[in-house]
Amino acid sequence: MILPTAQSIKQQRIELGLTQSGLAKRAGVSQPLIARIEAGDVDPRLSTLRKIFAAFDQSEKEKICVRDIMHTLVVFVSSDESVDHAVSIMQEHGYSQVPVIDNGVPVGSISEDMFVRSMAENKTAMISKMKVGDMMGESFPAVSPEADIGIVSTLLERYPAVLVLEKGVAIGFITKHDIIKLLHG
Repeated sequence: MILPTAQSIKQQRIELGLTQSGLAKRAGVSQPLIARIEAGDVDPRLSTLRKIFAAFDQSEKEKICVRDIMHTLVVFVSSDESVDHAVSIMQEHGYSQVPVIDNGVPVGSISEDMFVRSMAENKTAMISKMKVGDMMGESFPAVSPEADIGIVSTLLERYPAVLVLEKGVAIGFITKHDIIKLLHG
């Protein structure tokens, strides 16, 4: 049996995304005590270590990964399809953006914002006949299904959606709306 070190306790806290205050609250101890344990200034009692590791276990159980909230049905269009078809797909599924995937490989994205911008520049009839590839933007970032939801939240600050890839194949899709639903429980 290997006993925990000050460094291993700190490392586990950080990996779980807990602050010292957050860990202290969960463990029912003070934040200064957590700081002193991590600094190696104090040898904690066995009962304190039990509380800390119970808090770690609880945090691990509460940790949400991408697989838990992603949409498993990946709705997408290919770059050679018409914009009119892309609009129909998006309306049918209630999405404001979709990935553009050719032969299983994400190559771009298309969104309502792109349609609106193009309509301001062109005639509506011309836009609906355009190919998705002529209008698409950059591809959405991709993560693995086991990625932590914190990574996705950070990506969603810049992008409207995140693809979930497993062995190079798109298996899911997460939007800001999915993250917001987590707040409501």
